[in-house]
Amino acid sequence: ETYMWKRRADGVHIIDLQKTWEKLVLAARIIATIDNPQDIVVISGRPFGQRAVLKFAKYTGAQALAGRFTPGTLTNQIQQGFIEPRLIIVTDPRTDHQPIKEASYVNIPTIAFCHSDSPLNYV
Repeated sequence: ETYMWKRRADGVHIIDLQKTWEKLVLAARIIATIDNPQDIVVISGRPFGQRAVLKFAKYTGAQALAGRFTPGTLTNQIQQGFIEPRLIIVTDPRTDHQPIKEASYVNIPTIAFCHSDSPLNYV
C-alpha cells in the first residue's frame, strides 16, 4: 500500500510515480556498485520479459537466464550449471519465485519488478 497513490472509484489502484522513481534510482545505484557485470544474473521465466532480459545482458555484460529456471542453480554446487552471482534481477516475483527463494538461502540481494499484486517475500 505504500506505493499506491490513490484508488479510483472503480477500484483500480494508481501507483505513486515519485516513490517508484526513487526505487528505480536506488536499484540503478545498486547495479552500478557491482564491479564485474558477470556477477549480475537477470532472470525471466515469462515470455514477455525474456527479450528484455537478453537485451539487458547483451548491453551490460550480465548473465541472462531466460526461460525455465533450473532449481538448484544458485544452491547446488554439484550441479553443472551452478552460479554464484552477487545480485539477481527478476522480472516477475510470482513466476520467478524459485530463484528468489534460492537467493534468500545464500544471501544474494534481489531486485524485482513488481506489480501491485506481486508477492514481496524475499525481495
